[in-house]
Amino acid sequence: MEDCTRRDALRLLGGAMAAQLAAGAASGSVAKPRIKVGQIGVGHAHATKLKVFRASPDYEVVGVVEPDEALRREAKSNAAYRGVPWMTQEELLAAPGLQAVLVEMRVRDSLDVAEACVAAGKHIHLDKPAGESLPRFRRILDAAAKRKLVVQMGYMYRYNPAVRLMRDFLQRGWLGEPFEVHTVMSKVVPPERRGPIGEYKGGIMFELGCHLIDLVVGVLGKPDKVTPYSRRVVESDDQLMDNMLAVFEYPRALATVKSSAVEVAGQRRRRFSLCGTEGTFHIQPLDSPAARVTLSKGRGKYAQGFQELAFPKFRRYEEDAADMARMIRGEKPNDFSCDHDLAVQTAVLEASRVG
Repeated sequence: MEDCTRRDALRLLGGAMAAQLAAGAASGSVAKPRIKVGQIGVGHAHATKLKVFRASPDYEVVGVVEPDEALRREAKSNAAYRGVPWMTQEELLAAPGLQAVLVEMRVRDSLDVAEACVAAGKHIHLDKPAGESLPRFRRILDAAAKRKLVVQMGYMYRYNPAVRLMRDFLQRGWLGEPFEVHTVMSKVVPPERRGPIGEYKGGIMFELGCHLIDLVVGVLGKPDKVTPYSRRVVESDDQLMDNMLAVFEYPRALATVKSSAVEVAGQRRRRFSLCGTEGTFHIQPLDSPAARVTLSKGRGKYAQGFQELAFPKFRRYEEDAADMARMIRGEKPNDFSCDHDLAVQTAVLEASRVG
């Protein structure tokens, strides 16, 4: 992945110029042009995030593409797409001034579209997980790096304020040496949704647990070994593996990632716990974050011992969209390198028994 490193270096070299432009914009002397963006696909579970980009002052939405007539017809009644032009993929990629594309296809088709967008010279937001072919995903990342294009993955907890504070604690050394991570992300998948998810060998870990794997790799790095465990709770006509666990092994740490499709009110129990030799940072629930922190001694404004932390309301994808705009404008490098994204996808496939 040498090209990834080169891409980051080039962005850093342009940082001074970008900072000057940003300062000018803040003072009102330079107006930031809106970034022209389109979306290909409405079949992904998170495709309605287009409404975030429509509401953002950073973007101008050019159009939406959906080759499946039934999906397109259903989406037209959704407020997220109301009033947006519908077009073909060829028309969108040829739209004057188009800079970025949100890839929101069903996962089995997402890499086809992502590769076409990168070949057309467009930055992409690629929704999770990054398909089932690791070699192809690597090829897309390398192609984007060579063309200095942004690839932003759609993992929805990257910009969660509790997660960001936990990373800050780690970077400052306030939690000491991490030795244990325990994560859970579950829900009840209704009968009509089990079949489509069950089409993927990775089951609920591939569909849902991937968000947690992104966080685990973010704090502990690439694992030495991943051991998956798969079970089926509901016996039905679908093939969904609905009860899954993966153990991640590191030289000094162990992490567990648990995901099921059968937990009643599972959203309330979604959590991420990180234990270090100097403290513990426990986030629960992840979607409306609150944290319980225990420290061996006072750190900055945080006291020794146990404390509960509250955070502003977390709105999915708002900060993702804002950060992508900063990256496209060259104001900052991507905080999540392509090496990170490749390590995450490798771990997702291993934890899902894919490949």
